[in-house]
Amino acid sequence: MLNLCHLSRLIPQQAERYGQRTALSWRDYDSHTWQPVSWVQFAAHVDHVAQALVANGVDVQENIAVFSQNKPECFYVNFGAYSVRAVPIPFYATSSGAQVTYMVNDAAVRLIFVGEQEQYDTMMSVLPLCHSVERIVIFDRAVKRRENDRLSVYFDEWEATAPASAEAEVEQRRAAATLNDVADILYTSGTTGVSKGVILTHGMYHAGIRANDAVLNLSEDDVILNFLPLTHVFERAWSYLCLCEGARLAVNLRPTDVQRSLQEVHPTCMCSVPRFWEKVYQGVMAKLDESGLLQRKLISGALKTGARCWTDYLSQNKPLPPALSMKYGFYQRTIIRLLRRTLGLEKANFFPTAGAAVSPEVERFVHAAGINMVVGYGLTESTATVSCDRSGMVNSAGSVGRLIDGLEIKFGPDNEILLRGKTITPGYYRKPQATSEAIDADGWFHTGDAGYMKDGELFLTERIKDLFKTSNGKYIAPQMIEGKLTIDKYIEQAVIVADEHKFVGALLVPAYPLLERYAADHGLDIAAGDRRALCCHPDVIAFVAGRIATLQQDLAHYERIKRFVLLPDPFTIDNGELTNTLKVKRRVVYERYAEVIAGIYSDPKAPHVGDVREPD
Repeated sequence: MLNLCHLSRLIPQQAERYGQRTALSWRDYDSHTWQPVSWVQFAAHVDHVAQALVANGVDVQENIAVFSQNKPECFYVNFGAYSVRAVPIPFYATSSGAQVTYMVNDAAVRLIFVGEQEQYDTMMSVLPLCHSVERIVIFDRAVKRRENDRLSVYFDEWEATAPASAEAEVEQRRAAATLNDVADILYTSGTTGVSKGVILTHGMYHAGIRANDAVLNLSEDDVILNFLPLTHVFERAWSYLCLCEGARLAVNLRPTDVQRSLQEVHPTCMCSVPRFWEKVYQGVMAKLDESGLLQRKLISGALKTGARCWTDYLSQNKPLPPALSMKYGFYQRTIIRLLRRTLGLEKANFFPTAGAAVSPEVERFVHAAGINMVVGYGLTESTATVSCDRSGMVNSAGSVGRLIDGLEIKFGPDNEILLRGKTITPGYYRKPQATSEAIDADGWFHTGDAGYMKDGELFLTERIKDLFKTSNGKYIAPQMIEGKLTIDKYIEQAVIVADEHKFVGALLVPAYPLLERYAADHGLDIAAGDRRALCCHPDVIAFVAGRIATLQQDLAHYERIKRFVLLPDPFTIDNGELTNTLKVKRRVVYERYAEVIAGIYSDPKAPHVGDVREPD
């Protein structure tokens, strides 16, 4: 049952309701077991954090920072902060020193919590530039502190110093908390410029939790794998909804361990970005290619039948014909059941997915495997969900579902999506000009995304700021083309080049191990591990060109890639080419690869450039 109370009171109230029932769990890497945290223990941690914050002089609506990967302590600190009306600001665990410096100084942070060695070292390296910082609290006991460090303390020690005398102050602040209080400030990843702190109020969370509860079949019986960074509004708001429902959160500490965690936790729900499901799709397709003829025929038949059931009937809210239902039922009890068990998803309820476009191939595959993917659309400024698929209603492939309650929508010039409602941010922290540019005088938030409504469903067409115009006057939506490319198992990353050029080009980062295997299987004379030679080999380039030609057959001629380059090095966060949410910083990439891009357009015979020819 949903407990829709102020977040400052949520955990104590849930502890009264559920007592010793597990609220959180996390993997202990020393014992290789998942350690449970009961609701009573959760509430005790929250109270201790709240009391320690008061003892440390943290004031009402003062900013604190959490610089960590996902850990149970993140939840303790967040809800401890809400208890005393403080404002937690999450930093991505992969944030650079420059990003940390900017956010700490912009928010005048005095108290910062860090997760592991990497975050501690980053914070200490920029400490001379962060004059407001007075105390660093370290979550992980394994962190080695610097000898001259006089500011830091380990979390367990800091928590233990919480004085009981602060309990009355905590309760007074909880009683005074309102929905108008600022809950969080979430800094955007800054793909188009300086990062901005998005203000999220308790009222925004309250309205969003109520609206999502009305359309999602979530309950206290669900087990949730906490996978995306809690810094991301999608995971943050989703986790809070799950806690309000009384569901159990299994906190995945290391993103690279998600497949292992799935098989150990067997979650019923997990929010994710489309790239996760693309990887699952590619993995299953790769296994299919390696299977024997009979096994390949059985799996293909099961997926083909499942795709037909979803595409022609279930997504259209139509009953399955008896014969098809029997056939699909057989596959569900055999092949599909085995597939889901292999993935750790045999108990799947539903899986929210947002953050980028979901390709039709991947969406069909996930539903064919009997996994209820709930596609949605949202932004940090909208407290995550704007729209999502709804059970019992038509869910068309390519749509991002139907608007949640409490939001208004209209379309501005260039079909830009404009939003207004209780889940929309009041603005950006200390940035009045950016706020006035994003939110007009009538309260409409300008999303920067273009789209349209059809039969009650929202469809996205492009990101307006990312639209390219070729020298021939044609408009190109690069993210749509990039999404098509990265479905291919041989293409890991893609960046489209087209703005002010006469045709579409591409910078591609291949899946090096798979391409190396292809080269070895075809006897190509390439030294093992020599990625530069691999990416320049004419046979490899021709092979990738053929796959691109197939992938883009349904694109308009002016949208199709004509020439491309395979890059020997991936785009990374460390190199400044990706944001912490793994979005490409186009300006950085274009500047860094300026000469390579020039070669695509100026040298028709460049040996390292691939030409894509139309398939026969």
